[in-house]
Amino acid sequence: MNTYNFSSPVGTLCVAEENGAIIGLHIDNNAELSGPCRNELIKKTVQELSEYFSGTRMSFDVPVNPSGTAFQMRVWEQLRLIPCGQTRSYGDIAKAVGNQKAARAVGHANNRNPIMIMIPCHRVIGADGSLVGFGGGIEAKQFLLDLEAHHA
Repeated sequence: MNTYNFSSPVGTLCVAEENGAIIGLHIDNNAELSGPCRNELIKKTVQELSEYFSGTRMSFDVPVNPSGTAFQMRVWEQLRLIPCGQTRSYGDIAKAVGNQKAARAVGHANNRNPIMIMIPCHRVIGADGSLVGFGGGIEAKQFLLDLEAHHA
């Protein structure tokens, strides 16, 4: 596994690559920034994220390979279908995966999403429109939603 930490508008992003796919992306403001990157896939990922933050990219082309349960994988696939600049409720995602009563389980799967931003768990909000739960913090979630609303 290869890892790389870099500065972004939402804090220090930590990206992990293994076997030609991104397997992790999260915010860790306690992580030390990495030196020059030698991994080509990570370089491409950092470039795509830089383009995303500048508003010139709203989807990602690098391969991702999250690890999770079958239910989590279905939820994460639904997250990738949410258009940039839009949101869905936990209940909406539960219905999309075939169990309208599974909103809490969707929230748990969101919480376990190993590849934030690229698998856009930040686009999932409460049924009342409230910003709830995000591994990077509510402030980062609001930033990402505002960024996408502005550029979508």
